[in-house]
Amino acid sequence: MKITLRLFSVARDLAGFREQTMEIPAGSRAANILEILQDRNPKFAEWQHAVRIAVNQEYVSNDHPLHDGDDVAVIPPVSGG
Repeated sequence: MKITLRLFSVARDLAGFREQTMEIPAGSRAANILEILQDRNPKFAEWQHAVRIAVNQEYVSNDHPLHDGDDVAVIPPVSGG
């Protein structure tokens, strides 16, 4: 199945892309996206505990099932003032 993966801030920098359509196995869950990113860059493991995942513009848990056509965003912690 295909999803659109959007990365922000540190996640984008570590993965080397901002947005990408990718093929993932049927039955994948949100946590699998973090595994894919860690496979591409092991340094991502340092951040994966702090990122939030949104599917179709709603925050989800790591065990959330993904579906064909989903828009998945990986959002690191945000700070500011």
